[in-house]
Amino acid sequence: MNRLIYESREAAEVNKVVLDDLPGGPDAFELAAKFCYGIAVDLTASNISGLRCAAEYMEMTEDLEEGNLIFKTEAFLSYVVLSSWRDSIVVLKNCEKLSPWAENLQIVRRCSESIAWKACANPKGIRWAYTGKVPPKVSSPKWTDSSSSPSRNQQPVPPDWWFEDVSILRTDHFVRVITAIKVKGMRFELIGAAIMHYATKWLPGMIKDGGGIHESKDQRMIVESLISIIPPQKDSVSCSFLLKLLRMANMLRVAPALVTELEKRVGMQFEQATLADLLIPSTTTTTTMYDVDLVQRLLEHFLVQEQTAESSSPSRQSFSEKHGNIAKMRVARLVDSYLTEVARDRNLSLTKFQVLAEALPESARTCDDGLYRAIDSYLKVAHPTLSEHERKRLCRVMDCQKLSIDACMHAAQNERLPLRIVVQVLFSEQVKISNAIAHNNHSSLKETGDSAAAAGFYQPMVPNRKTLLEGTPQSFQEGWSAAKKDINTLKFELETVKAKYMELQGELESLQRQFEKATAAAGGGGGGGGGGKKHGSSAWAVGWRKLSMFGKGGGLDGSDHGGDHHHRGAGEGQGSSRKTPARRWRNSIS
Repeated sequence: MNRLIYESREAAEVNKVVLDDLPGGPDAFELAAKFCYGIAVDLTASNISGLRCAAEYMEMTEDLEEGNLIFKTEAFLSYVVLSSWRDSIVVLKNCEKLSPWAENLQIVRRCSESIAWKACANPKGIRWAYTGKVPPKVSSPKWTDSSSSPSRNQQPVPPDWWFEDVSILRTDHFVRVITAIKVKGMRFELIGAAIMHYATKWLPGMIKDGGGIHESKDQRMIVESLISIIPPQKDSVSCSFLLKLLRMANMLRVAPALVTELEKRVGMQFEQATLADLLIPSTTTTTTMYDVDLVQRLLEHFLVQEQTAESSSPSRQSFSEKHGNIAKMRVARLVDSYLTEVARDRNLSLTKFQVLAEALPESARTCDDGLYRAIDSYLKVAHPTLSEHERKRLCRVMDCQKLSIDACMHAAQNERLPLRIVVQVLFSEQVKISNAIAHNNHSSLKETGDSAAAAGFYQPMVPNRKTLLEGTPQSFQEGWSAAKKDINTLKFELETVKAKYMELQGELESLQRQFEKATAAAGGGGGGGGGGKKHGSSAWAVGWRKLSMFGKGGGLDGSDHGGDHHHRGAGEGQGSSRKTPARRWRNSIS
């Protein structure tokens, strides 16, 4: 104080000294002044941190007087506060207003380590009445008498007894406590549960429309801090919690590196997710309602993690493959449900739908009913105007052989599906019904005791199209082969008729030019008139013969004997034979 007064001697008011940067404020200064004048000062957990920082600020060291305020406050911190759970929490909470003095004096570090040590202690030495869930009037526990026998009425202490107490701390101090607890070896499940408890208390309902910028910054700091301290082990926190945290991270524009790390963590537990968790609104400039790109990235992280797990432990490869297949099947059902939901979005492109549906391997889906529902929803609700090519491309992601009989019956009557897919569905349905009948007959023969007949009669389900054709009844195969042959024949005839039509059109133009020349020559008169007339008549006769042959369905290169009279008679006698090809051609064109 003397030094401050000496330094301000040239000021206008020498008798006034401003201490606006004193840690602890007026209350701490008043206690320090009382201590200087010999007035008794009651040290408590509520005032000790501010008083210790004020003593350091005013240099109340042992050099001036033995037993000065720094010594007194340090002794109280070391022997009273740090031995008490509640006092350590209270002092650390009060340090929020004393930065950077509390950090520099190691008060934050010492309180954090004290809390961590007590949280990791044996719960059998803790009385339930000493936790933060009781009124403040209850005294703090004595951590040295943990060996004393508990009373008969003492209830067992749950492992999460310390969650509520540490959740009142500011985020940076909470991070310090959790970091210290990790070092002391607490189970990662408990650490994760404490982080979820803290997030539940501070994050829900804080992001609202019209919230201030300062509020968003605070929330972003909390989210970033929690992401950084989540234990790396799988299942340390739930997948639902990770996805909710990811949703907030996207809303608050959290650092991209932390978002990527969080997405990888979700990929490790993606099979635990639910549809409601995945319906994350899009926050980018894309026009889709939900963030489909995010789900695509999560699925890719999941597949990478599964592949890494299968290749990392060859000794447990069979177990890893079995677990991985189960996880992939769960994810496949989840993705199909997600596709069914987002398919109602008119802005969802066909490419995004197809990429997401085809991301999983074929073995992940034992039944494609969910994928069929998603395709039907995509066509029915929001995209009814897709072209035939786009519909075929969309249905290519589905395997008709993996549809159930109910799905086949629905698809066979679905007018939104391409005709080719309907035929495949009908074919698959026929085989399933035949195999079901065969299986029932096989079971009946086995029940009657005729094992030989049962073995010869039963035909198992077939895995691919080749064996599917081999296992199909002969009559159905013959009908399908005949239908394909008819279709190919009609296509060939159509192309032939088109070619003949173009050739005849050229011949007609040529004949018209020849006729015009012959008419001009005949109009000139003279000795060459008869020759010109004969030549013109001959050209028209050839043309009519070709037209008549085309009308009967004959080739253009057939013989031309018989003259005009022969062709007229043939045309009159074969009227019906001329109409049939014409009708077929018109039907083919239409």
